[in-house]
Amino acid sequence: MIVVIVACEVGFWVAVLGGLTLRAAGLLRLGAAVLVLAPVLDVVLLVVTAVDLRAGGAATWEHGLAALYVGFSLTYGHRMVRWADRHLTRLRTGQPLPPGPTGWAYTRKCWGDVLRTLLAALVSAAVLGALVVLGGPGTPAVEPLVGWFPVLGVIVAVELLWALSYTVWPKRATT
Repeated sequence: MIVVIVACEVGFWVAVLGGLTLRAAGLLRLGAAVLVLAPVLDVVLLVVTAVDLRAGGAATWEHGLAALYVGFSLTYGHRMVRWADRHLTRLRTGQPLPPGPTGWAYTRKCWGDVLRTLLAALVSAAVLGALVVLGGPGTPAVEPLVGWFPVLGVIVAVELLWALSYTVWPKRATT
C-alpha cells in the first residue's frame, strides 16, 4: 500500500510541476491538461485504498494517510497550483512578486485557512469513516484508521492557534 501512496504522491508532484512548467513555457492548454492529472491521482489513490480494504486487507496507518492526503489535496491543491502558476508567470515575465499580506489582511487569510483546514479535515474524516465501514466497523482490522481522527483534531487545533495568534498580534509589514 505504501508503494501506491508514494507513487500517487510522486505522480501528483510530477503532474503539478510538469503542468506548471508547460504553462510557464506558454503551452497553456497542454499545461492545464497535465494539471488535471493531479486530482485524478487522488481518485486513483482513494479507489485503490477502498479496493484493498474491501478485499479483506487489514487497515494500516498508510490507509489513514491516504485518507488525509486525499482530503487535504482536494481542499488545498487548487489553491496551491493557482499560487504557483501566478508566481511562475511573474518570474517568466520579469514582474516583481507582490508583497504578502500583513496586518488584518493576513489575519483574515489565516482565518480563511482555518475554514479550509476544517473542510479538509471533514473530507478526510468522511473518507476515513467510509474506509472504516468498508473494513468492518468495530473490528481490530480498522483500529489504525480510527487512530487518525485525533490527528485531524490536532491539525485543526494548530491552524486555529495560528489564526488566533495573528488575531492578537497581527503580522507587521517588513520595512
